[in-house]
Amino acid sequence: MKDDNFLREMNARHLWHPMGHPGEAQTNTPKIIKGAEGVRITDIDGHNPVDAVGGLWCVNLGYSNDAIKQAIADQLWQLPYYSAFAGSTNPAAIEASYAVQDFFAQDGMTRVFFTSGGSDSVDTALRMARQYHRLRGEPTRTKFLSLKKGYHGTHWGGASVNGNNRFRIGYEPMLPGCFHLPSPYTYRNPFDETDPAKLAEKIATAMVDEIEFQDPSTIAAFIMEPIQGAGGVIVPDASFMKHMRAICDRYGILMISDEVITGFGRTGDWSGARHWGVQPDLMTIAKGITSGYFPVGGVLVGDKVAEVFESAGPEGSIWTGYTYSAHPVGAAAVVACLSETLRLDTRTNAAARGTQLYEGVLKLARKHDIIGDVRGGHGLMTGIEIVSDKAHKTPMDAASMKRIHQATYEAGAMVRLGAHNILMSPPLTISEDEVNVILTALDAGFAAA
Repeated sequence: MKDDNFLREMNARHLWHPMGHPGEAQTNTPKIIKGAEGVRITDIDGHNPVDAVGGLWCVNLGYSNDAIKQAIADQLWQLPYYSAFAGSTNPAAIEASYAVQDFFAQDGMTRVFFTSGGSDSVDTALRMARQYHRLRGEPTRTKFLSLKKGYHGTHWGGASVNGNNRFRIGYEPMLPGCFHLPSPYTYRNPFDETDPAKLAEKIATAMVDEIEFQDPSTIAAFIMEPIQGAGGVIVPDASFMKHMRAICDRYGILMISDEVITGFGRTGDWSGARHWGVQPDLMTIAKGITSGYFPVGGVLVGDKVAEVFESAGPEGSIWTGYTYSAHPVGAAAVVACLSETLRLDTRTNAAARGTQLYEGVLKLARKHDIIGDVRGGHGLMTGIEIVSDKAHKTPMDAASMKRIHQATYEAGAMVRLGAHNILMSPPLTISEDEVNVILTALDAGFAAA
C-alpha cells in the first residue's frame, strides 16, 4: 500500500464518492479511515473515534469478529467463486439459504434469493411482486405504493419508490406508477398531527383513498421500512404497520418489508416487522447479514408467494439475477455472521444500549436548544433533528451541520449527517461506556454550533 503522504495527495482526486458532490470532496477531502477494531475506527491522522454509524448501518458485530474473517479466508482457499445461476450451486450457498430461512422462520419466510446488496434486493422484490400478480392472472397490477421519507436504495426501481426527492430529481423521469403516502413523522407532517396513533390512522385513511383512486386492480405492492432509517430514524406508532398489513390484505396487495437496515437485531428484535408483530409477504435484507464484511443481500419470500412461483409453468422462471448472487465467499460470511449474531444475542444488547443512547440524547435536548426533535428508543437507531429556531422548526443550515459533525468527530464519535439530521446506528456490540463516549462527543458538537 502507498504511504500516507501519497494517500493524502490523491484523496478525492480520482475517486468519486457516493452521495456527495465530486467538487466538494476535492475542497473538503474525506476522512481516510485506515483501520478499525471493536467499535472504533482509526483515521490516517491518528483519530480513534467510536463509530456511531456502524460503517453504514451495517457493522452490527463490530470490526473484530474473527469467526467471520476466518470463514471468508477458508472459503477463498476452497472455492473463491462459482455461479449460482440455474444449473449449479455451491455448498456454502446451500448452507447459507438454510441459515437465513431458519433465522426468519418466525416472520413466515421460507425461501431466499441472494443478491449483492440492498439496492439489488429492493429491485428484485419489486420485480417479483409484478410477476406474482401476472402468474395469478392479474397482469394489470404493476403500481407501487411507498412512504415519503422512505429509503429503498439507488437502483431505478428503488429510487422510484424512495420517498426523498434528493435521490430522484436529477434522474427523472423515474419508473412510472409509483405513488407516495405521508410518512409517520410526528415532527413534520401534512396533517399537523403530533399524536403517533392518530397519525397512523390518518395515513391509513390516505392509503385507502389512494388505492381506490388508482383502482385496486392496478397495484402490485406496498413497500415500507418498519422504522425509516436514512429518512431520519422515523419511528411509527406500534399500530402503523398493522394498519398497512390489514389494508394490503383487504385489497390483495403484497406487503414488502424493507429490512436492509432493520434486520438482524438493529431494532431490538431480529426483524423490524417482528418488532411490530407483522408478517410481510416479502422482505429485503442486506447490511447486517454479513456485518458489512462482504457485499451480500437477499429477498426473503413467504409461502403465499413461493407457492405461486413454484407451481407455475415456464412463466414462473425468475429472469433476473446477479453475477455474485449466492457467491460462495459471501455465503460463508453469511453463515458465520448469523451464527455469531445468535451467539452474542445482539438484539438484547441493541435494546439496552439503544435505550441508553436515546435517553442520553433526550437529556442533551434539554441542554441545547438547537435540538428540535429526538427519535429512537427502539434498538440502536437514533435520529436528532437540528434546528436554528426551535419555535418555528427552522432546519439548521449546512455549514453549521458540518461544524457539529467535525466537532463531534474530534471529541470522539463519528456520526452521520442527513440534511439537518444526525443519524446514529452503532455496532450492536457496543458497550455502556462506549455509548457514553458518543453522548459526550455529541455534547461537544452541539456546543460548537
